[in-house]
Formats: sequence, structure tokens, C-alpha cells
Amino acid sequence: VNDPGARSVTFRGLVESYREQAHALLDGGVDLLLTETHIDTLNCKAALFAIDELFAAGVRRVPVIASMTIPDKSGRTLSGQTVEAFYNSVAHAELFAVSVNCALGADDMRPHVAELARIAGVPVACYPNAGLPNEFGGYDDTPESMAHVLGGFARDGLLNIAGGCCGTTPAHVKAIAEAVAGLPPRQLPEIEPKTRLSGL
Repeated sequence: VNDPGARSVTFRGLVESYREQAHALLDGGVDLLLTETHIDTLNCKAALFAIDELFAAGVRRVPVIASMTIPDKSGRTLSGQTVEAFYNSVAHAELFAVSVNCALGADDMRPHVAELARIAGVPVACYPNAGLPNEFGGYDDTPESMAHVLGGFARDGLLNIAGGCCGTTPAHVKAIAEAVAGLPPRQLPEIEPKTRLSGL
């Protein structure tokens, strides 16, 4: 608790693991790399660093998305960062988009998506769980409910990319696609050049 940088693995060790995985994916022909469900920003930074090393070494470049998870209603990652602190920690990377995924379900993600939409100079994505898992490990949020919530995010100008995470089915994805069809994407804000810092 007293050392926010303390981990049971080293940063370099994580970089090597992520580098191996990303290299295999790129060799396999993926169209983009998505580092997702990050509850620890240092892990995300290790993944982004590994990808950057690969690109610098001449490996085929693809778009990269970084996605964080807010696991409870505190509005922070498990390692303690707010959405703004997370974004400030990864904004240096050449990202295609930033995202909030998984977590509490669509309804509870709105303030976090809105905050990311306010501060991010790149496209914003959101792909929530179909609610929290029930006592049997299933997910109860319906396609109609998720589509209604994500459609609202899109109508309010918060999203560029929408989808679903744990528990979503083709029916959920179809309903979400129909809910956002024809809506204008979020306009990227003018980000004033300033020194921006992040805690933890």
C-alpha cells in the first residue's frame, strides 16, 4: 500500500511477455492490437512499450487501442488511478483509441466514458459487460438494455466505437450496432497543450 510501484513481477518481464504475444498476433495477421481490461496502468504501459519496441524494430504496424477497467463504483482502477490519471499515463502512446471496457455493466460506465470523452484527444470506445455475472456465472443484461444505454452514449457525443465484453452475444452486438447506426461519431476535442500529471 505504501509503494504504488510495488509489483510481484518486473516491468521488463511484463514487456517481454507482451512483446512475445504481440509479435505472434502480428505474425498471425491481426488488423489491430487491443490491450484491454487493464486494472493496473503499469501493466498497460508495459504492453504499450512492448508494442512500440516491435514497431521500432520494423514489425508491421497496426492501430493500437488501450482499454481500462473500473472494477467498482469508486471510479478508480484497482491500482488506484482515476480515468484522467490513466489517460495521462498513456496519452504519449500513438493510440488509435482509448476505451473503457468490461466492469460494472453499461449503466454504471457512463461517468467514466464521459470523463474519457472530455479529455481524450483520440477516439473513445466503450464495450461493457452484459451486466455483472449472476450466481451461476451468467450475464443478465439484455441486448435491448445494452443497446439503449450505448445508443444514449452515442447520441450524447461520447463514443466513436461501441461494442460488448463479457456475456455479450451476437444478438447484443446486433442491437448495439442498430442503436448507434447513423449517429454522428464523437468529435475530438481541442486539447490545450499543458503539463498533465497522474498520481499512483
